[in-house]
Amino acid sequence: MSNPGHNWSRKPKAEEEEEEEDPFDQMISRTGCASFHYAVQECMAEHQDWRKCQQQVQSFKDCMQKYQKQQAEELQKRQKLHQAAS
Repeated sequence: MSNPGHNWSRKPKAEEEEEEEDPFDQMISRTGCASFHYAVQECMAEHQDWRKCQQQVQSFKDCMQKYQKQQAEELQKRQKLHQAAS
């Protein structure tokens, strides 16, 4: 009996268009890091060992950190504008 877990393989394009996009995939797409996420998935599907995918994991991590930094900077700008308007 196999354990349920992350599905590391990507669905064919035609199948994806028929189904609603997964909320997780939507969230990743908004970050601009989707290609890095898919590279991790593809590596995991090929090797079945996350240790062999460290380059892809690091690239995805770097992209997400850049996105989070940009979001934090934008939040600070909005807060300053709000405080100045008060």
